Amino acid sequence: MKRAIPLPTPLKPTLTCKVRTMAQIDFKSAYTLEQHIQRTLAFYKPNVFDAAGGFFQNFRDDGSVYDAETRHLVSSSRFVFNYAMAARYSADDSYLPWVEHGLDYLETAHRQPNGERGYSWVLDETGVVDATNHCYGLAFVMVAGSTALLAGVEAGRQSLEAAWTLMEKHFWDAEAGLYCDEANADFSVIDPYRGQNANMHSCEAMLWAYEATGDVRYLDRAELLANNITQVQAAKSGGLVWEHYDENWDIDWDYNKEDPKNLFRPWGFQPGHQTEWAKLLLILHRHRPNDWSIPTAKKLFDRALDISWDIENGGICYGFDLEGNVCDGDKYFWVQAESFAAAALLAHATGKSVYSDWYQKIWQYSWNHMIDHEYGAWYRILTRSNQKMDNLKSPVGKTDYHTMGACYEVLRSNFL
Repeated sequence: MKRAIPLPTPLKPTLTCKVRTMAQIDFKSAYTLEQHIQRTLAFYKPNVFDAAGGFFQNFRDDGSVYDAETRHLVSSSRFVFNYAMAARYSADDSYLPWVEHGLDYLETAHRQPNGERGYSWVLDETGVVDATNHCYGLAFVMVAGSTALLAGVEAGRQSLEAAWTLMEKHFWDAEAGLYCDEANADFSVIDPYRGQNANMHSCEAMLWAYEATGDVRYLDRAELLANNITQVQAAKSGGLVWEHYDENWDIDWDYNKEDPKNLFRPWGFQPGHQTEWAKLLLILHRHRPNDWSIPTAKKLFDRALDISWDIENGGICYGFDLEGNVCDGDKYFWVQAESFAAAALLAHATGKSVYSDWYQKIWQYSWNHMIDHEYGAWYRILTRSNQKMDNLKSPVGKTDYHTMGACYEVLRSNFL
């Protein structure tokens, strides 16, 4: 029986976040981004490591742990990414044991011991809570393994290849050229739901796997996924990427319409996913130039920001409906982060100052409202008027993988 992942306890809506001026901040400085990464790592460092295995995954604003038991596959994988990237970028070998520690937890705790040996979605102190296999989760196991390998941790290869093999065997829909989304514990039943989100992060995983191994099959798959989502599927929804489909890859316009804030499958067009795809298309173009990546990235970014930028309060809103009206005005940390990374890559790819301006504008908003300058890291979510909703900064799934990952991507580009 599945147990629901704990949700944040709402606080009074008058709770506001501190605003700090950024007049002296140069967001086009590598030093600024590097220091921000270090400050974010410092938020987690005192309490994140669990000597019994893996990492704690739920943190209040001050960095204290509020749920020491729940472990989610996505967080378990993303923490490996965080420390692998820190080790690689800063050449700090002290993070390497943490990378190994995280990989060991993936392979000994999340990895199912029998049968097809999938990776359990949710664990707690008693063991497996939800053994469902998600392509989304396997994609992040690939990301963890790939970035570990890039950091020099050979054990990452096992996780990378195990996740790839499971995805290829159980989730790959060769006819559609896309991945299915979800299966039961032994992969005997594939859920009819199809989603772009799992395919987007699978594309990301393939790009990391290619960088880690040089194996062109991963780059081929990344290109195929990018084409089939941003060209073939997006053509069914006016050129933007829709989230939800049925088993024939026909659009399901009503999926989760009554649950628009669903953590992994929200309803509506997601501006953050348009810009995240823009970023991935430009990374793909870096490795394999083509004639459609840059124009598509521009289109997705431009339309998303045109509709979802909050002119009154600043920031990018979470979702908009089929008529182009904002249907969820909340401000999520990852949407801002992925968007400033996309803006930087677009500025470099096109040479157009409008994207440099967007980069600065999104960073300014984030610095003033979404970043906690007292304790470090980003608030997870704000209201449309930029008020905090709770004091739970980093619940399962967050880990600030998006925020640090966006900084690394800007640093990896030639934008600065």
